Amino acid sequence: MSETKNQPPVICLMGPTASGKTALAMALHDNLPCDIISVDSALVYRDMDIGTAKPTQDELDKYPHRLINIRDAAQTYSAADFCHDALQEIAEIRAKNRIPLLVGGTMMYYKSLIDGISPLPEANAEVRKEIEAVASEKGWSYVHEMLAKVDPVSAQRIHQNDPQRLTRAMEVYRLTGNTLTQLTQIKGASVEGDVLQFAITPKERSTLHGRIELRFNQMIEQGFEHEVKALKERDDLHEDLPSIRCVGYRQMWQYLHGECSHDEMVFRGICATRQLAKRQLTWLRSWPNLTWLDMEDETNLQQVVSTVSNL
Repeated sequence: MSETKNQPPVICLMGPTASGKTALAMALHDNLPCDIISVDSALVYRDMDIGTAKPTQDELDKYPHRLINIRDAAQTYSAADFCHDALQEIAEIRAKNRIPLLVGGTMMYYKSLIDGISPLPEANAEVRKEIEAVASEKGWSYVHEMLAKVDPVSAQRIHQNDPQRLTRAMEVYRLTGNTLTQLTQIKGASVEGDVLQFAITPKERSTLHGRIELRFNQMIEQGFEHEVKALKERDDLHEDLPSIRCVGYRQMWQYLHGECSHDEMVFRGICATRQLAKRQLTWLRSWPNLTWLDMEDETNLQQVVSTVSNL
C-alpha cells in the first residue's frame, strides 16, 4: 500500500474491446482484496446486455461491478458523470481498505479521472431541443457554421455530421457563455494516490480481429436481434441517442429499420467494432505510465499482483 498517501492504490486495467479485460479482472478479484468499477460507456445502460458483452448475472453475483446498469437507454451519461461517480466509488472502496480495480475501454473516462474533468455544465433538455430544432430546419452543417463562429477550435475537431458532439459544444456555449475549448482547459478533481495503469493488448492485430468477429457472431446467436427489437419498440429511443449509437446497436437498429440485409448488418457491426478497437489502441499508444500486457500471456495475473505487492 502507498506510504505517501496511506491508502490502497487504484488499478486501471485498460485495453481494446475483446482483449480479455473482464476475465483478467475477475482473476484479480480472486487474488487481491479489490472491488471492480466498470469504465465502459455502454455497460451503464440497463437492458443492453448482449450487445455490450456485459458480464452475465452469475458473473456479476460473484464479481460485482460498480457503475453497471445505472442509466436507462433514453438517458445520457457523460465523462463528467463518470468522474463524479467513480471518485465516490473509489473513496468508498478505499475506506474499507480495499483496492479499487477500474476495468474497461472507454478511454475518455480514464483520462477524465486521472487528469481531472473540466467544469462543464450538465445536459439541458430545453437547450438541446432548441439546437435540434435549428438543425431540423437548416441542417447540421448550419449548426456547424454557428459553432465555427464562436469556437473554431471545436468546430475543426468536430465533423458536421456528428450531431451528438455538435449539440454538446453549442449547448455548453449557450449555457455558460464560454466555449467548450475554454472550459476543457480547466481541470477539476482527479483521483489521488498511487494509480497503477495496465493495458492488455494483442501482439498481432489479426488475433484481436478474430476475437471480435467470433464474439459478434456469438452475440447474434445469443439473441442480440431480440434485445434491440425490444429497445426499438420503445417510443422514446432513436438512433441519435448515445445508447443506440453504441457499436453493434446502431448497425442492428439500421437492419431492423430495413436499411440493410442481415449479412450486411453483421459485416458492418464487425467492422465498427474493429474500428473502435483501433481507436482504443491509438489512445493507448500515446498514454503515459502504462505497463503493457500481452493478451495471450498467461503471466498477466502474476504481473499485476506482483506490482501491487511491491508497492
